[in-house]
Amino acid sequence: MPEIDCYKKNRTVEIEFIYNEKLTDLPYKDRYSMILVTNGSLNFILNNYPIKRKAPFMICLSSKDHLTIQNEDIFAAQSFHFHPDFFNTKRFSDSDSFFSNNLKIKMGMSLFTKEKEEDKVHTLTGKVYSKIYEWFFIVGSETYAHSDELWVCRLKTYLVKVLDLLDKLSIYNESSAINLALEYIHVNYAEKILMNDITKYAHLNRVSLNKLFQDLCGNTAMGYLMEYRLTMAENLLIHTDMGLNEISRLTGFEYDTYFIKQFSKKRNMSPTQFRKSSREFGIL
Repeated sequence: MPEIDCYKKNRTVEIEFIYNEKLTDLPYKDRYSMILVTNGSLNFILNNYPIKRKAPFMICLSSKDHLTIQNEDIFAAQSFHFHPDFFNTKRFSDSDSFFSNNLKIKMGMSLFTKEKEEDKVHTLTGKVYSKIYEWFFIVGSETYAHSDELWVCRLKTYLVKVLDLLDKLSIYNESSAINLALEYIHVNYAEKILMNDITKYAHLNRVSLNKLFQDLCGNTAMGYLMEYRLTMAENLLIHTDMGLNEISRLTGFEYDTYFIKQFSKKRNMSPTQFRKSSREFGIL
């Protein structure tokens, strides 16, 4: 059942979180589904394609997919389901909802519409699983607790984190030095990161790693980190009502003043100006 937001005159929020997912009723109608398998192994058929995976892994489904469980080995899973327009609706008052095509989130949404069935299933390494499990736990807690009037904003924040990380891992899935460095940045960007942290994780010196980043990304490792943080901040500015101090903290900037300075420098407008310019609404 959808959640009811008591902070916004009981508006309906088209989401569901299931702590003990049995996989028997999936996919849900008019929903994108994220299933995090935390224990055991599964043999299943996805759109007539047989797949076998051992936990931990995640499945991303659209309502058009067909999932059949063939064999299970004492598995445990959690799932989050949301309407495709969940990210596209914003509320500016207690009486009106607004919808805009300009609000369509891009990060990770292609995960639900992959043509190859195996591309909808994502095996998770230890460090990645630990971080996604943490973010998924927050998503589940906010879905049930509605801790304050910004609970939907926090939901969107951590969903963006999960979706973008899965999306990046599907692109850089080889265990090369550059991919290890990218994985470290995408997992830990919200925390304090030094160049030595990245070089140590990638097992390369600073010069060699920066050359790889320049060749692949057109930027140094720390330059890429800055751009990634700003991109994540853009999504939070568009899709949530969080203040600049909270957004700066969630995207790895130690102070909101530093965040504002860097954003204004790189984007030629302040975060507030960007937020206003990105929201062109039509009434829903």
